[in-house]
Amino acid sequence: MLTMSVALTGNPNTGKSTIFNELTGIRQKIGNWPGVTVDKKVGYVRHKDRAISVVDLPGTYSINARSPEEQIVIDYLLSEKPDIVVNVIDASNIERNLFLTLQLLERRIPVLIDLNMMDEAAKRGIKISPNRLSKLIGMPVVETVGRDKKSIRSLLDVFTSTVMQNYQNTELIEDYIHSIEEIRKSGDTPDNEEKIIALRYAVIDKIIAATVDRSAAASTTTTEKIDRFLANGFLALPLLLAILYSVFQITFTWIGQPIADYLDFLINEQFSSFVSEALTALGVAPWLHSLIVDGVIAGVGSVLTFVPLIFTLFFCLSFLDGTGYMARVAFVMDPIMRRAGLTGKGIMPLIMGFGCGVPAIMGARALDSEKDRMISILVTPFLTCGAKLPVMALFAAVFFPNQASNVVFAMYIVGIIMAILMAKVLNVTTFKDKQSTFLLELPPYRFPDMKTVLLETWDKGKGYLVKAGTIIFAMSVLIWVLSNYSLYGPVDEMSKSLLAQLGSAVSFLFTWQGFAHWQAGSAIIAGIVAKETVISTMGILYGVANVSADEGTVEAARQMLSTLGSSFTALSAIAFMVFTQLYSPCVTALGTIKKETGRWKWVAFAFLYTTAVAWVVSLLVYQIGSLLGF
Repeated sequence: MLTMSVALTGNPNTGKSTIFNELTGIRQKIGNWPGVTVDKKVGYVRHKDRAISVVDLPGTYSINARSPEEQIVIDYLLSEKPDIVVNVIDASNIERNLFLTLQLLERRIPVLIDLNMMDEAAKRGIKISPNRLSKLIGMPVVETVGRDKKSIRSLLDVFTSTVMQNYQNTELIEDYIHSIEEIRKSGDTPDNEEKIIALRYAVIDKIIAATVDRSAAASTTTTEKIDRFLANGFLALPLLLAILYSVFQITFTWIGQPIADYLDFLINEQFSSFVSEALTALGVAPWLHSLIVDGVIAGVGSVLTFVPLIFTLFFCLSFLDGTGYMARVAFVMDPIMRRAGLTGKGIMPLIMGFGCGVPAIMGARALDSEKDRMISILVTPFLTCGAKLPVMALFAAVFFPNQASNVVFAMYIVGIIMAILMAKVLNVTTFKDKQSTFLLELPPYRFPDMKTVLLETWDKGKGYLVKAGTIIFAMSVLIWVLSNYSLYGPVDEMSKSLLAQLGSAVSFLFTWQGFAHWQAGSAIIAGIVAKETVISTMGILYGVANVSADEGTVEAARQMLSTLGSSFTALSAIAFMVFTQLYSPCVTALGTIKKETGRWKWVAFAFLYTTAVAWVVSLLVYQIGSLLGF
């Protein structure tokens, strides 16, 4: 028997994903639609000996093909022609949702209307007659409550018993479609678009008048009362900052980072030591021993230690999104973010960039438009992530012991300023022809469906492990080869390695920045893998043993003062810090950019343009400082 195909479509925040997760559970496949970074969710279920494929289409307010989501929805429905198209509607906000319903009917796409969140509507005193709605438009109508398993599972009975060919538009809908077609005959103009929108709302008003009873509706809802504090007035921004700070702390201090540190200990110390001893006992050749321990295990470990951060962050974001608060974040921040060329939703990925660029880049997928997603991805690497902080702290302690905290803070400010400036530049250059749509909806507050939260967290975290991890692993092994081999074979000193030769080759680029020596060039190249390696690489190259990001900054400064002081001045150290702050994202972030954009050209662009910006800014710092006598 052939598999029945069902497509779920509807506005954002209608409970569509909850229905999808309840129907399919873990029987899902998550990928990307061809050519775009929007998630493609397909699930499978069997009911009454019938195989059913369920596709969760991206949430969208219209199908005008003005965004990737809208294009995906209309292309899929017209080309694939699924057996049943389920239009999931938030019953507590039926007017807005019917706008998409009418657009689907205009395209002659039969729909099964699912009045979801009927419990929310009842709480608001809203009563809807499914029978009247069905008779008025000619399509089948069902009721569901997203969190009620029995209610959602009953949809399977509807799917297997409904034949959409038996339904057709009523005279009201046909007259409406005819009027739309007449307007479009005179051309696709702004005036005609306004006429069409007005006509749609006129039909919606007729439908609402005949099917919805609001006589018992409450004058002020609980959501409106909460929004008086969280989304309006003087307290909105401070409360937003407090919530974002809590997410930041949960991810990078309280939960995510401690787990990451423990994983790092288990993998890079316990497991690595165990494997090293075992290989030594077996008499394995030194080169193979080093490849396995320093290349393979270190490479895999660098991926796995990020996993707790990824999962913790996306759990927090999915939880907040489920409560309805993420829409308030965009509402509060939109006026501020528009000055930087982004919309309000762009604030969350940027805030996360102060902890780690990887989850920040992945968090950009929550933004509405492709333009906003790309700008956010490309400016996030300028921010001071946790991996850059040890570099800044060490150099500040060595060269500015009395002003170390102020110097580190200045590096944070440099990163913020460059992120804002480059967001504006990208907005008017690379993405100037891209449209940035921003439709703001404030859904009611509710406790999130934990099954949906956990599934979304797993889906996003799994994507990092499977795809980004392969790139990170390969690049980590490559760096091992470069640091342990020359063109003539293995080396016993890093100064003779290909990495050192590459450092010498690029060092001339920093002649005007004051640090044109191969050690700095090698550290910069190693920093592409992970910014933390800048410190350990310089410690090795300058002959200082056991210097790492885990040691106390003061002790590390004492060890490196004499050696670094011979190669850097205070001014060239500042220039080096600025360059390290701004240049290429690490391999982990570059791999994530590849996963999120789907194209190597954006990986190359991110590497080249950030490095160019870093070179220019560090040049200006050194040259202007020299002119001023520093």
